[in-house]
Amino acid sequence: MISQTAEYALRAVVALAQRPEKPLTTGEIAHATKVPEFYLSKVLHGLAKGEIVSSKRGVNGGYMLSRPGNQIKLLEIINAVDPIKLIKKCPLKLKTHSTDLCALHSRINQSILLKEDVFREATIQMILEYPSKSIPLCES
Repeated sequence: MISQTAEYALRAVVALAQRPEKPLTTGEIAHATKVPEFYLSKVLHGLAKGEIVSSKRGVNGGYMLSRPGNQIKLLEIINAVDPIKLIKKCPLKLKTHSTDLCALHSRINQSILLKEDVFREATIQMILEYPSKSIPLCES
């Protein structure tokens, strides 16, 4: 699983990638992604800080991708707003485990690493080109 914040960030970047020719306002992105506008502004700020999106002020302002979708990895987006975390110490705080994780927590870490690999390999462009009858963020 990824956090809701990361999900919102992915939706926002997909929305921007679908319309790369013009900046979109926070309101337009919120409407397209079904993300609350007040929360989306925080997400967009994180994406801007991570240099995934850039903002333009003024009448025709809004947000745009900082580079083409084929150069933006999903993991980069996730890490900009809410990085995926590995288990570094025993979550149960067992002194005998310390940083030597048990089989359960080691296996959980392995699954997290596999998830990271999938996100590291995938780009926004791959999401837009994925063969499916469903278009991301669209009803039809």
